[in-house]
Amino acid sequence: MAGSSMHMVRSGKKRYAYRQVAEINVTPFVDVMLVLLIVFMVTAPMLATGVPIDLPDSQAKAMNQNDDKPLEVTVTKDKKIYVGESEVQYEKLVPLLASILQNAPERVIYVRGDQGVMYGDIMKVIGAINGAGFTKVGLMSEPLKTKK
Repeated sequence: MAGSSMHMVRSGKKRYAYRQVAEINVTPFVDVMLVLLIVFMVTAPMLATGVPIDLPDSQAKAMNQNDDKPLEVTVTKDKKIYVGESEVQYEKLVPLLASILQNAPERVIYVRGDQGVMYGDIMKVIGAINGAGFTKVGLMSEPLKTKK
């Protein structure tokens, strides 16, 4: 019996008694914890980044953020629209935002647009969001890089 927690002990003539060993084998537990640690270390940076785009530079100041976490709508270079990290068709954007924000219509919505996207395409998305009744809509940009 490989891995058994009982040992045979000879007590007297031809009799064997089983005695339990009160030790816990923690090696499988440590192995599982190390694998989980590695998985979380690899996936955590990916969860924080969102949809990768090249934001334009701007001298605009950051908006005051006293609300809940703002909702991000992203327009990529190939004109795909994302709410958070989920891709959404343009026709379904407003109904999706309305269902997400039905209890918090004053929540801030940030629009992130790749600098390779035409201005009209971003304005189309902002117009749809604003036309649906959401008034707190902002644009995101990278801070202007200063030359040293």
